Order: sequence, then structure tokens, then C-alpha cells
Amino acid sequence: MKSVLMVAEKPSLAASLANILSNGKNTTRRAFNGACSVHEWAGSFQNVPARFKMTSVCGHVMGVDFIGKYNNWDRVDPAELFSCQIEKKEAMPKLKMPLFLRQEAKGCDTLVLWLDCDKEGENICYEVMGVVSGTLSGNVFSSSVTYRARFSAITEKDIKAAFNNLVYPNENEARSVDARQELDLRIGCAFTRFQTKFFQGRYGDLDASLISYGPCQTPTLGFCVQRHDEIQTFKPETYWVLQATIKSKDGQEIPLDWQRVRCFDRDIASMFLQMIKDQKEAKVLSVTCKQMSKARPLALNTVELMRVASSGLGMGPHHAMQIAEKLYTQGYISYPRTETTSYPENFDLVGVLQQQRNSSDWGKEVSEILSEGLNKPRKGHDAGDHPPITPMKSASKNELDGDAWRLYDYITRHFIATLSRDCTFLATTTTFQINDEIFSVTGKKLLDPGYTTVMSWQALGKNEILPTFTENETVSVIDTRLTEHQTGPPDYLTEAELITLMEKHGIGTDASIPVHINNICQRNYVTVSGGRRLIPTTLGIVLVHGYQKIDAELVLPTMRSAVEKQLNLIAVGKVNFHAVLNHTMEIFRLKFQYFVKNIDGMDQLFEVSFSPLSASGKAHSRCGKCRRYLKFIQAKPVRLHCPHCDETYNLPQNGNIKIYKELKCPLDDFELLIWSTGVKGKSFTFCPYCYNNPPFRDMKKGNGCNVCSHPTCPHSLNANGVSSCVECDGGVLVLDPSSSPKWKLGCNRCDVIIHIFEDALKITVQDDICDCGSQLVNVEYKEDKTKLPNDATEMAGCIFCTQQFSNLVEKHKAIASKRVFIAKPTNNRGRGRRKPRPPKDKMSQLAAYFV
Repeated sequence: MKSVLMVAEKPSLAASLANILSNGKNTTRRAFNGACSVHEWAGSFQNVPARFKMTSVCGHVMGVDFIGKYNNWDRVDPAELFSCQIEKKEAMPKLKMPLFLRQEAKGCDTLVLWLDCDKEGENICYEVMGVVSGTLSGNVFSSSVTYRARFSAITEKDIKAAFNNLVYPNENEARSVDARQELDLRIGCAFTRFQTKFFQGRYGDLDASLISYGPCQTPTLGFCVQRHDEIQTFKPETYWVLQATIKSKDGQEIPLDWQRVRCFDRDIASMFLQMIKDQKEAKVLSVTCKQMSKARPLALNTVELMRVASSGLGMGPHHAMQIAEKLYTQGYISYPRTETTSYPENFDLVGVLQQQRNSSDWGKEVSEILSEGLNKPRKGHDAGDHPPITPMKSASKNELDGDAWRLYDYITRHFIATLSRDCTFLATTTTFQINDEIFSVTGKKLLDPGYTTVMSWQALGKNEILPTFTENETVSVIDTRLTEHQTGPPDYLTEAELITLMEKHGIGTDASIPVHINNICQRNYVTVSGGRRLIPTTLGIVLVHGYQKIDAELVLPTMRSAVEKQLNLIAVGKVNFHAVLNHTMEIFRLKFQYFVKNIDGMDQLFEVSFSPLSASGKAHSRCGKCRRYLKFIQAKPVRLHCPHCDETYNLPQNGNIKIYKELKCPLDDFELLIWSTGVKGKSFTFCPYCYNNPPFRDMKKGNGCNVCSHPTCPHSLNANGVSSCVECDGGVLVLDPSSSPKWKLGCNRCDVIIHIFEDALKITVQDDICDCGSQLVNVEYKEDKTKLPNDATEMAGCIFCTQQFSNLVEKHKAIASKRVFIAKPTNNRGRGRRKPRPPKDKMSQLAAYFV
């Protein structure tokens, strides 16, 4: 019997597909990685009995990255990143996805890939194929072993049709994604590393932990700053408008519009006012009636969905697409990533519409359309990818809540509107003459609301029905005046307007546009204000102006647009992958060299906007070299700076940093500090110099005293380490001497913390070792606060094995805001399975230290 392995892009999608393909008759088991499930059933594949296994990945299996030695920012020249060796690494090591896929592929002889039907999905297809190659029976790169399902909706009809019409993955599309990933990695990392290191070491109020550059991200920011510049350089002009109000025979007062619209010369405007201000009557020159219409919308694509979500629903595009993805995997809507705005000829419009006829929200409108007959949808653009976004099954507010319902509501109403009539109305324009000046007024009368019954926000306002006028009729003029106005600047870009500009200039794809917008927000380049308008920060403005000063092409959309066209040619097989990659890389390598040589041009702009490190921050701990106070820089990333030595020291982020009892590191004389995320979170002491310059080979940069192997320092791992971590491999539970009176042990690798002996006066780690491998601890209490048996004030023992300690020890996960209780450790807790810590041989450690 054939054994078929099927792989979807997400666990929820795998469950839906398995349910459809097995007709609800599948068994499910949890995968060892905790993220995926495996659904199994018996059936037939290509008319042959088969055993099916359906599982999933969680997005990309592999990611592209530099080999290890090039990830050291301090030792690697960013210029090397344009040509250094790169490799594919696990995208999410914790999930162990390659191992999981290989395990499930054993014994299978056919692979069917159900990844999302876009270029990224095609790329993941080849990632899965590469991982299971050699494990799956047969050659996975053969079209008789590996198959690709193409589908646009999670419905029984679509899925079973895809299953019966399997194809082979498109390698060209996958390669185009490989090219984009490599280009973005090399270009982005080179510029980002250089400018981050250059500027963070010079300015103290630069509130950004990463000053990033991206081939798509930076032009996106450029659009926002360009609008900001237009606002700042705008010079208002004064103009005047001639206004006249008439009174009809039925007593209705009607303001008129001046044919000249406005005048920028006050004297001339005053002359026009003099010509009409004494006139008591206006003559009707003409009355014209014209039937007009508001066209029903085109079918919905991704860009339009993001625009409406931002401008109409108040959702950021990134958030909106996350919700759309969820609605798709749950089967409520079709695939939400598409550039097409035209329904295919064979699209079952009636079938999709009929699913909505019982809805309490729009069922009446749907029934009317079905009874009268569908209006042929407007002809839009066929991009050749997926059909437009449509609802795939009926839903109600009870099934979906919050933003999910609002987005589904819009998608459904938009679909219904594309099959409705246009909105028609009668526009009546009456022209008046007062002396020699011409005025007019227009009224609208609704004839047929059409699609606006379901998209009510686009309906005409209150009918502006005017009195009936006839040619040559005269009416009374009751008021004439001259009003003064000023031209105003444009407003800041909205997300919707930015999406339009990105689409127009070819910046990003329908999948990546929301990511780029989200990035410039998260990296403190723009802030989102009311109406979802994007206002550039000082950092964003200075960056763009700096690029413009050195090399404007780094921020203009033209470069990325040209690259995208080349990547699309790879996808359709018209150009060579390596030729495009090498040509583009060489262009940006030369631009990077020029940028580095001329960085002073950008630095001059930073000097105007930000304060130097020496003038920033507050006095903190003492420097071990000059004994003067270090300055604590609070702007992200937090760091210490010595104005006298002109040296900067990185610090642990996302926590509170305080001086620890004015104690000093025995190696360098710097004052010790303590980093903490609160009483319920992790904390550790550290020396600022050792944190940046590890004193021992087994100690990595960015670690505290709880990792330091100094043999005699009372703050080191050797003095305070208690046992191997109960959760992770390689971690050690270390006594936190700064946690008194709420004493705790913290793992120096993971987030496990163990609260011990609250209110104890003193806790010390002993040289003796328990049978379980843990160091013994000695606990001392004051007489009035002791929690030890028989009111004892001092006791030594093992925190895991000593019965008298069992009620005084609690294990938790360390988090800053909320403590999650896991369990109390019981005696031994399987300690025998772990390798015990070696005895503290002080002499051998001292020898190793001095050697």
C-alpha cells in the first residue's frame, strides 16, 4: 500500500485539509515538537489504495543566514557581508522542524505539498523537499514522487479539485524568493550594522536599539518623509472667494458657487464684489439635468483590503492581514493574498452568493440580487495568480468576534456589491447671472441606491433636492460678500495612501507591504497618529535626509522597483538566477563603499538633531579605569558611557539596572551592577566591563556574574551555583545574592527561577554535595522569623532532597509582569538522571585561572 505524506503551511490548515480529504474520518496525534499534529487515514491515491499522513510546518522551515563567524558585529567588517559565505539554517530551532519532517517521512514513498499558493509557498515546498530528501523513499525531486496542490479556498469543492489535479512545484518561483532573501540579508545587514555601530557610539538620546536599512523598508520610509518635507516647506497663500445667496419663490435660501472659484488678488476680488453687491436679482441662465452613477466596486484584492482596513476599519495592514490569514485557514474566506481584481470565467458566483441568503445582516439584499439576476461584475485586472478575495461560507457575529467579524463583514459586503447594480442619481445644475458674474448650484436626487444598500457608507448623503427653476427666471439675491481663506498644506500620509504609493512604485509584494509598514513603525522611524496617519520621527527624518545627501538612490523607490522586476523575471524563468544576484549585489556593494566614505554627510545631520554621548545621561557607577562616574544613557539601547575614557559599555536590556551595594569586580575594579525584571522575574549581578569583555574563554560576551568562572569571587558562578537546571540542558541554577529577603535561584540560561526561604537572614552555598548532585546550602533565620522546624535558626541541606526544606521552595517561570506557578519540586525530582556538578576543587580552579 502506498504511503503518502502531506504537508500544509500551518497546523490549523492541516487539520482542515485532513478533515475534508478524509471525509471527517481521520485520527490525530500530537507531534513531539508540541506545535504540529499528524492526521492519518486510509484512502486512495491516483486510484491506488494508500495510507495518508497529513501534517504541517509553521511557515518557513529554513532561513538564510551568515555562517557563525560573520555574526560577530565587533570582529566583522560589514563590507565582507556582500561576498561572505551564507547558509540555510533552521528558521525556528526550538520546533526542530527538519527532524520532525524527516521522522514523519520515514516509510513514505509520496510527498504532496499543500503550501500557500504564492512564491513564498513555492519556496517552502523546496525547503520541505530538501529536508526529507534521503529519508522519503525515492527521489523527492522527481515529478512521480513529489506533487503540489494548488487551491484558493478551504472548501470541500476546491480542496478535492486540487487533490485530483496535482502538479509539480515551480522551481523558478522558489528561486526568485531565494534571491530576494539573499539580497535583503546581505544588503540590509551590511548597512544596518555599519550605521548602528557608527551612530549609537556617538549619540546618547538616539532612542533606537537598531538603526536598520532595508531595500524595501527604507523607500517606504522615504514616502513618509517626503510628505513631511512637503508640509514643512509649504507656504500658505491668501485668496478670496465671492459668495452669493439667493432666495427661491418658496422661501428657501440657497448659497451659490462662484464660477471663478477663487481669486488671489484682494483688489480684483473687491472689484468683483463691487460689481454685484448692489444687485437685488439674479437671472437663471440654464438648467441642466444629467443622470449619473457611482460604479460598483471591482472584485477585492489584497492591496484594496489593506487600504480599506486602515482607512475604514482603523486596523493596521499587518494586523488586518493576520486576521485575514486566520479567516482563510478557518474556511471563512478565500486566499487573502492576490493581485487579481477580476473573477475567472468559471467562478461560481451564484453558489458563493447563495451561501449568504439566510444572513440576518445582508440576506435581504442577496435574495433580491438572486431573484432579479446577477449583474455582470466589472472587468478588472487578471494577474494570473489567485481569484479575488471572497467569502466562502456564511458567518455571524456569534461565530466571529471583534476585528475578525468586522473584516469578514467588509469582505462579504464588498463581494455582494460587485454583483449589484450601480448607484444612479439625477444631478441638476442651475446657472445664475448676477450682473456679469456667473454662479451655479447643483442638487442630487437618488434614483437607484444599487450597491450602496449593502455598502451603506458609500451611499449619497441626504438628497439635496433643489426648487425647480426655469430659464430666464429671476430670483432674489439676499446676500453678497467676500470671504478670506488660505491655502493649506497636504496632510501626513495615511497607511492607505502609503499602500497605494508602494503598489504604484513596485515596493514590496502584496504579502510584504504590511511587513515593511510595520517595520518602520516598530523601529521608531514613524508613529501612527489619529486617522492612522504616519508621522516621521526625528530619527526617521534624519536618516532619509542623510541618504538623500549621500546617495538619493538608497531611499528612492526606483532601485527596489528595478530589482523586483528582475526577481519576477527569475520567477517566470526568463533570466538567470546567479546573473541577477551577482549584478544587483555588485551595484549595492559599490553604493555601500561610497556610503561609508561619505558618512560624515549624514553625521552632520545627526549632530544637529541628537546630543553626543558625553553630554547625555546621568551619573551612575564608577569607571574601573579612571574612577570617575560613568554616564547612564537611558535612551534605547541603555548603556554606560565614560566621558573621560570615551568608552561605551553595552548593558542588559528590558529591565531595571541599579548599583549593587557599591561592591567592585576583583578583576577590573568596575562597580558591580544588578539587572532585574522585578521581584517575580529574573535578576543577576554583573560587571559592566566583563559584560562587554569576557575575562575567561568559557564566558561569552553579554553575561553576568552568574556565568563567570572566577574561582574566588563571592559573586561568581563558582561561589553561588547550586545545581543543574531542572528544565534546560547546560543551564545552572545560581543563588541570586541580591534577592534578599525574597531569595531565589535563577537559571543562567533559561527563564526558570526557584523561590527559596523567604525572609531568611542569610543563605550560603556550601562546598559539600548531595547525592543528587546539588550543592548543599546553609540557611540562617532570625529567631522571630524562622520557618525551620523546631524554631531552629540555622540548617544546612539540599533544596531538593531535604524534607524540612520542601515547603520553603517553589519553582516558577520568570516573567516581568506576571508569575506563572508550575509546581513544587518533590524529593529528588529525578536528579539522579542528571550529571552531578564536580566538587569545588579550589586549588585546581585557581591553577586554571592563573594559567
